[in-house]
Amino acid sequence: MDYPIIHNTSKGRFELTMEGKTAVVDYFLNKEVMTIIHTYVPRGLEGRGIASALAKHILDYAVENEMQVIPACSFIHAYMDRHRAYQTLRIKPNE
Repeated sequence: MDYPIIHNTSKGRFELTMEGKTAVVDYFLNKEVMTIIHTYVPRGLEGRGIASALAKHILDYAVENEMQVIPACSFIHAYMDRHRAYQTLRIKPNE
């Protein structure tokens, strides 16, 4: 399903609002390195693939903008493990 995901640059996150609830992926940038710190999907929106849609969206954004990613969020880390196309984005925090 295609979800309406919004990039809220002022809050450093990608958002998806449905049924009055907002799911988010929070990040911060340091030059061309995006550290993804948290994924949150509220109760009532769980089980619909929303977290995966947000993960794909933010990682596609990183690809399009030639960024590297530090997946500090466990969900994003696992998503990247399952989707090899995003492996080249990953860097370790000490690099």
